[in-house]
Amino acid sequence: MAESAIAHDHGVSHGAHASSTGLSNNKMGMWMFLGSECLLFGGLISTYMLYRGRVSSGPQPNNIFDIPFTSVSSFILLMSSLTMVLAVSSAQRKDDRNTNLWLTITALLGATFVGGQVYEFTAFYREGLGFTTSLFGSRFYALTGFHGVHVSVGIIMLIALVGMLRNNRIPGDKAEVVELIGLYWHFVDIIWIIIFTLVYLIPS
Repeated sequence: MAESAIAHDHGVSHGAHASSTGLSNNKMGMWMFLGSECLLFGGLISTYMLYRGRVSSGPQPNNIFDIPFTSVSSFILLMSSLTMVLAVSSAQRKDDRNTNLWLTITALLGATFVGGQVYEFTAFYREGLGFTTSLFGSRFYALTGFHGVHVSVGIIMLIALVGMLRNNRIPGDKAEVVELIGLYWHFVDIIWIIIFTLVYLIPS
């Protein structure tokens, strides 16, 4: 009888942290957040495609895009997804040292991508493509810049997570926290694959 009561109490305690889907409330919240982000990016991408090819003034996209450079930056960002997977795997093994290592490498790769994006924006501006130069310029900077902000936010979260892990200041399941950050990071990587393909690789 006592064992049944203990099991029941444990189930109630466990259920308080889980949704009806079997996912924890934290994971469910992250998936809902990512769903809303899909709507935001979907709107930006749809707007870009709707007015695709309408360059009334300023330089033409094909004349200023440096596909090899952007391809390298994209590869770096995609590699950060691999290091994020390794970080999650280390966290699940309770290997804090390697978790911190892979999280740090992920943040550095992300920072390299953002640095490349800043360099690219600067080069485009010098070529005469500003935010208000043309409809293309407005759409391009809005879409890629919005994504860049998301990557930057992810970098900040990674750095904060490394600091919290080193000081052992993460309450609850460390692996789940790392996994949640990983979900966000994989999301921004997937979004970039779509943006890179539609904006850079498919001719206007």
